[in-house]
Amino acid sequence: MNIVVYGATGNSGKEIVKELVRRGHKVTGVARKVDSLQGQAGVTTKVDDLSDVDKIAAIIKGADAVVSAYAPPPDHTEALIDVTKREIDAVKKAGGPRLLVVGGAGLLEVASGVTLIQSGHLPAEYMAIATSHEKALGVLRRSDINWTYLSPAAFFVPGERTGKFRLGTNELISDAKGESKISFADYAIALADEIEKPKHERASFSVGY
Repeated sequence: MNIVVYGATGNSGKEIVKELVRRGHKVTGVARKVDSLQGQAGVTTKVDDLSDVDKIAAIIKGADAVVSAYAPPPDHTEALIDVTKREIDAVKKAGGPRLLVVGGAGLLEVASGVTLIQSGHLPAEYMAIATSHEKALGVLRRSDINWTYLSPAAFFVPGERTGKFRLGTNELISDAKGESKISFADYAIALADEIEKPKHERASFSVGY
């Protein structure tokens, strides 16, 4: 498959690129700075900042799927919402490739009908980005494109590629000790699996150990 990955040099993005290349897909890695991707086998690079719909559309035209691993500036998390709108518009202009978004954990339920954001247990420093992710998901849900939104566990961290994890729908996945965690590498496996064998089109789902 021909897959474009935006945010390809970030924590999750670079692992997604590695996983897709490992599986033999043709990958275009896009970021503001692509130096770290130069020379990586199986990867074509493009420079873009997701600010212009026409440029995004030109980059993703002909792709089977587009992955957005975009991370907004910490002091302006609301940028995620406008970026999501531009990605949707670009997908339409480019002929409708599938859009898969690296989401947030704050909107997942920790009890029936109660999200992590609503629970009072989310540290204050994460509230802005969590709320922006929630709004961005709302934008996707109101769109008419083929989208998928994958939320990680509460702790989305570096770690080994184990291939062992669980999937959920709207719930925050935790282990027997109550810890909610997933490595970037294992998250990448779950996302690549979804690209290859779609089970959550126009839907959100979650992953964790």
